[in-house]
Amino acid sequence: MKSQNLTRPDSSPIGVFDSGFGGLTVQRVLLNELPEYDYLYLGDSARTPYGTRSADVVLQYTVEAVEWLFRAGCPLVVLACNTATSMALRTIQMQLLPSRWPDRRVLGVVRPSVEELAELEIGALPGITPPSNAAGTVGVLGTPGTIRSNMYQEELSLLAPSIRLVQQACPMWVPLVESGELEGPGTDFFIHRYLDPLFVGTGAPKPTKLLLGCTHYPLLLPGIKRAVPSYVSVLTQGSIVARRLKDWLDRHSNMEKRLSKSSTVRFVTTDNADWFSLNGSAFLGKNFQAEKVRLT
Repeated sequence: MKSQNLTRPDSSPIGVFDSGFGGLTVQRVLLNELPEYDYLYLGDSARTPYGTRSADVVLQYTVEAVEWLFRAGCPLVVLACNTATSMALRTIQMQLLPSRWPDRRVLGVVRPSVEELAELEIGALPGITPPSNAAGTVGVLGTPGTIRSNMYQEELSLLAPSIRLVQQACPMWVPLVESGELEGPGTDFFIHRYLDPLFVGTGAPKPTKLLLGCTHYPLLLPGIKRAVPSYVSVLTQGSIVARRLKDWLDRHSNMEKRLSKSSTVRFVTTDNADWFSLNGSAFLGKNFQAEKVRLT
């Protein structure tokens, strides 16, 4: 990676958007797996969290962020935020892009994650039967907004209706992560508070795979793995998004050719830049320097 500060003025980076720090866990994998591209990461930390806000507010904030990234030169934006994907992506793809930005594309994290949960091929068509070894029951852990949207259930019902989905909102996990409380008795209490109902004292089928449907949650991965039975596979979205974005770009060569490739990355935030850089380093796995921007 040649730079961690500024992209060239004439570059066409991949935009990566999250309501705050969480998407840096996705950006981290993208830098490792697809290092040749330029990236522009935007964290709307001044207005986080999105997970407890109404659908109308999440849509408004996400549209403002996406349009800022478009104006900054991004032909392609990845919503590395489950709440924004669940509550805003469909409207952006069906209404905003055709009317205002027909040559741009916006992708989310829900569809590729559902394909992974159901063990479907990349870009699977609706109604495709999952392989015979696919798990009968899978689970998604997410913010209240993501779970309330029911987007994961809708996508799974469309792609693999024979697979049962259980969903669990984990409202305290994002505050724990953002306050740096990644280990300890208090953190373990809230991990068990949301996971135990899925595995303890219930006659319902237990999920054999759990998707961390919020990009903050990988920082709690060690405690989550300790709290679930050994047969449970815990999936994180960074590797899923990177692998499936690579395939998407392979299948959309016109877009791939538009993206600049000088291995640069720029980080911007709507909050204090030094604060964002300091606290975001745990998510990205390395130090970086962000800059503050205004979306409107």
